[in-house]
Amino acid sequence: MIRLAVFDMDGTLVDTNSSWGFVHDHFGERNEEGLRLFLAGQIDDHEFIRRDIRIWHRHRPDLGIDELETILARVPLMPGAEALFRGLRREGLTTAIVSGGIDLLARRVARDLSIGYALANGFEVDARGRLTGEGLVRVPVMQKEAALARVQAQLGIDPSETASVGNSAIDVGLFRRSRVGVAFAPVDEAVRKGASAIVEERDLARVLPILASA
Repeated sequence: MIRLAVFDMDGTLVDTNSSWGFVHDHFGERNEEGLRLFLAGQIDDHEFIRRDIRIWHRHRPDLGIDELETILARVPLMPGAEALFRGLRREGLTTAIVSGGIDLLARRVARDLSIGYALANGFEVDARGRLTGEGLVRVPVMQKEAALARVQAQLGIDPSETASVGNSAIDVGLFRRSRVGVAFAPVDEAVRKGASAIVEERDLARVLPILASA
């Protein structure tokens, strides 16, 4: 039986492709060069976050956690999210977020949906809660498999008792540590090929029958 259901966040639990990109949009910015270098393996997760923060600091040199929380408060949940998690609670499943997105949003989503565990990336801050320019990398984007392994070890749950849900190629690592892998509103062929089930519609409630019957 499935005991643990693990979810990607951006594009899966929330209706935005990237929580980082959502903050960039707020400031009318993009980080295309950082993304290009990251995907080419020329910079790591830490440097990618540093470049994001440097862009935001051009607009808000004293940018703090409170302002970021206010910005991210506008990110909507994916349609069907509340129905899905009501159903998962009825089934008695433990739930978790494993995301390369921003932890401020992951914690809000976890509160809103009563998700038991949230692992995501964040920021170093000073005594006043202002971003120092350094990030906290808890989920390396290309190593979600290892991040999920830590969660499973902490919870004492085996991959054979795990289901995972994600929307892109970087979530295939979650599928490799799970008996069931659901590609939700998939954005690329890699996640389709790596999944054991596919939900095309942007309605998370459609994931419930798959997990409940696994």
